[in-house]
Amino acid sequence: MDILTLGFALASIFVAAIIRGFSGFGFSLLAVTSLSLVMNPAEIVPSIFLLEIAASLHLLPGIWKDIHWRSLWPLALGCLVATPFGVWLLAHIDAPPMQVAMGLFVLGASFLLYRGFALKTMPGTAASFGAGAASGLANGAFGTGGPPVVLFYFASPAGNIAGRASLIAYFLFTDVIGLVFLAREGLVTGAAGFRAALYLPALVAGVWLGARGFSNADPAAFRRYVLLLLALLAVLAIAKGWMGLA
Repeated sequence: MDILTLGFALASIFVAAIIRGFSGFGFSLLAVTSLSLVMNPAEIVPSIFLLEIAASLHLLPGIWKDIHWRSLWPLALGCLVATPFGVWLLAHIDAPPMQVAMGLFVLGASFLLYRGFALKTMPGTAASFGAGAASGLANGAFGTGGPPVVLFYFASPAGNIAGRASLIAYFLFTDVIGLVFLAREGLVTGAAGFRAALYLPALVAGVWLGARGFSNADPAAFRRYVLLLLALLAVLAIAKGWMGLA
């Protein structure tokens, strides 16, 4: 990595970590979409998984009592079933089509999150399993499995506090599982660990800053800004992948 690429990567990780500390989600979406502008997805995703695990472990003690466990188990099971298929896509598809697919996925998810949903009751076991399966497929393929589950919790009556706590716990589980499957495909290398170590200080600083702002910031306004940024990054990733295909 040259110095400009490293500087861009550290800035991207720091901004994504602030959002992760505040909302409980968004780190992988922002980090992977940003870094895909200068690196290939297969080089990015293993490092991001390692950083996601570190972020979740840092936040977990403070949110344990707020986790919505009843919905978490079918989500986790669906993710476990679908993740290997996503990892296979990551390991066997060339970078440009992966970048286009990832950008389209992020753009569509950002639009759905921006539009918002309101459910009167918590989804049942089948719907929870389906959301987890969609998340697992995206998590294995792109390292961005958040949107289906974010939609699931923030459209439900669980509330912001329980939704944020459950997302943190869910992402810890999915990232551990995803890392195991990535290792099986030979994608977890010493280089991935070295990149994660380089990014770790920016992650810790960003998560700490974001968590401090959670109690006194306006979640609705902050989420709108995040989704607009995600949409912009997704468009840039699509353009880069399209140019590679051309």
